[in-house]
Amino acid sequence: MDVLHKLFNIRLLPGSYRSIRTKLLFCFLVVTLIPLLSLGALSYYQSAKVINSQFGKYGENAVAQLEQQTSSYLNRMNQTTETIYSYLLDPARADLGDRAPAAYSDIMDKNDFEALLKALKTDRTTGIYIITDSGYYYGDNNLDVSKLGNIPAWQAMRDSEAGKYWLGFYARNHGIGDNADNGIPVLGLAVPINNPYGALRGSKILIEENAGELLHMFQLFERDTKAHLRINAPDGRVIYETAAAFSPHASDVTWTRTIGLNGWSIEARLPAASFYRSSSIIRSNTFIVAIASCALAFGLAYLFAFRFTARIRRLKDAMQKVSFGKLHTRTQVAAKDELGSLDISFNNMVSGVQSLIGEIERSERLKREAELKAFHYQINPHLLFNTLNSIQWKARLQGAEDIRQMLYHLTMVLEGNLDISQELIPLGRELRIIEHFLNIQEIRYGPVFTYKLECDEQLKRFLIPRMTLQPLFENIFFHGFEDGEGEIRLWIREAGNHLLLTLTDNGAGIPPERLARLLSPNADKPAGRGGLGVRNADQKFKLQFGLQFGLTVQSTEGAGTAITIEWPKKEESGHGNNQPD
Repeated sequence: MDVLHKLFNIRLLPGSYRSIRTKLLFCFLVVTLIPLLSLGALSYYQSAKVINSQFGKYGENAVAQLEQQTSSYLNRMNQTTETIYSYLLDPARADLGDRAPAAYSDIMDKNDFEALLKALKTDRTTGIYIITDSGYYYGDNNLDVSKLGNIPAWQAMRDSEAGKYWLGFYARNHGIGDNADNGIPVLGLAVPINNPYGALRGSKILIEENAGELLHMFQLFERDTKAHLRINAPDGRVIYETAAAFSPHASDVTWTRTIGLNGWSIEARLPAASFYRSSSIIRSNTFIVAIASCALAFGLAYLFAFRFTARIRRLKDAMQKVSFGKLHTRTQVAAKDELGSLDISFNNMVSGVQSLIGEIERSERLKREAELKAFHYQINPHLLFNTLNSIQWKARLQGAEDIRQMLYHLTMVLEGNLDISQELIPLGRELRIIEHFLNIQEIRYGPVFTYKLECDEQLKRFLIPRMTLQPLFENIFFHGFEDGEGEIRLWIREAGNHLLLTLTDNGAGIPPERLARLLSPNADKPAGRGGLGVRNADQKFKLQFGLQFGLTVQSTEGAGTAITIEWPKKEESGHGNNQPD
């Protein structure tokens, strides 16, 4: 069971935080959504299967109807040509010629023949003609023989060709007179008369039927199915093709039928996307319903989980507040049950933690004060000041003004450094101590170094740990400069709620290996005072303001050193107090 529980937590609920509400919500959704989605998927699969099957059968039946209707037209035209051909095989009709009749008997034969042609016409027949080699023709007097060449397939028909030649669909434009019917779509059939013993040998039978109704059926099929229709002759001619541009693909759904009379093949191609559009709509609707159902299930599950885990969530929020340091937080004990026991235990625990933290804070404060005091020299300042003042007066009486000045400045430096009553002093006071220290060095070395200070007067009121800058200046003279010669620059500026101090010199610099362990608290104590002074100054800032503050040292051996110190603005209580961020 433990293994399954761990697997559930790791595999199904990844993340750093998994609340009970999330687990309840997840379980509720799993129990609800699996049957719902399974039913939706099954319904979609069955519906799509039935619709695709029905649509496929509908396409096949529709193409079959087109084939039947087209065959009906072709059969009727074929029967008409066979009737005419049989009539011309009668030896009694041998007098029909390729010229206009001149004798009375020829006129009667012509009239009888044309009466037959009229009798063979139906309401769909546009024209029945027998066209001779000389250009003379039999049939309705509404044909311009010279325009037959406008029929696309007429030119392709060879004179010596035997059998029937289906001209296909074309617009009639070779008629004359009131009954010309020009412009209407027709279906044409041409049959050469090759009987060596009959009449009108070498002539052609031309039958045209109005194809408007048939073409309208084609268009209805194209509109209803969105398919591309094409009719091909056995010789490769395209008899009919949908006007819209179409690029065939191997994935297209194809319905084909072949007309037995003349071998025409009817092919309807439908892109797979169009064929499965109905099932795609069902899939989209199923998906929308599934999303809506999931949203509803999620809402109900969330409401259930919310009400069930409200007290647990309240306890969790209280624990989170305590983790942020709000130790005054307490939870309300709402009932005497397991969760009520947890609330009581939590309140007792927070009270204990609050007391413990108070003790730790007092202990740390005492420890910090002890560490700060340990950084100062343990000497008797009263005896030292009396002795220095005596030496100073004796030097003045004897006229040793350089010695007197040096003792004066030394006294001022020691007076500032040995006053341990304040750990934080104004920046201006620390800078005055530095001035006295530099005066001592000038008396010692002479005017061989330069010092430039850039600090606004308004910044001098902010506090800085006492005796932090002097060790840094001592390092410059004792380790950086040779015989006190060089340039020193001190720049203090504001950086938001912080102060930023930069101390630079052009002295000897610090070797890289020494620089790497200069500020490390675990490094061995250096042989000289340079490393100890910098490290102590860094520790003072960290102890007073926090570990994120302190010194940053950059140095290039032979080119100088730059020390940067950042600490928060803070004033004496009498002038306001800007606490660190």
